[in-house]
Amino acid sequence: MAQRCAIALVGGDTTQGPLVITVTVMGAVPRQQALLRSGARIGDVLCVSGPLGAGAAAVPLVLGELDRVTLPEQLVGQLLDAYWLPQPQLQLGQYLRGKAHAALDISDGLLADCGHLAKASRVAVHIQQEQVPVAAAARQLLGDQAALQCALTGGDDYQLVFSIAPQLVEPLQQLFPAVQVIGQVYAGAGVQLFDSVGHKVTHQRSGYQHFY
Repeated sequence: MAQRCAIALVGGDTTQGPLVITVTVMGAVPRQQALLRSGARIGDVLCVSGPLGAGAAAVPLVLGELDRVTLPEQLVGQLLDAYWLPQPQLQLGQYLRGKAHAALDISDGLLADCGHLAKASRVAVHIQQEQVPVAAAARQLLGDQAALQCALTGGDDYQLVFSIAPQLVEPLQQLFPAVQVIGQVYAGAGVQLFDSVGHKVTHQRSGYQHFY
């Protein structure tokens, strides 16, 4: 992937000590057009760039907890590709410059990363559970409910979640048909998940927690 994107990765993380300072320079963007977690506006719709859950669903395969011999070869390939070779949404990210008000990639889990966006933007994010696109490979391996949990809280998808004005969604989907509207931005704080009849859905876990 580094070769495909024409970048060089040098160094690594320091993980122990009383103070850790990590500086990573990946490139440059036009002034005032960086996609930040902050900036989501009340009335924006919340979108994701594609299906979620395949990366998390692949973890039992990666850890050897499932016997891949008993599974269809194509399914195993799809899941392992999702885990080991996630595709960065470079073209969409460039298109969203100057259009999306806030954005980040989904590494910790959809709910957790939407929480980062909501906190940085000082808004509330409401997500419609039935609108969250779940990867077909995750459904095939785990069934609908477990695959949905992977999509909501599993992480390792590296799809983009972003807020954008509603009138910009249709032309966006013409160019990037995998983009799905999953919710809306409101006044308030935090992330709320709703089922198909409008009831709030509670989750014990929102995603990967970096610090405890």
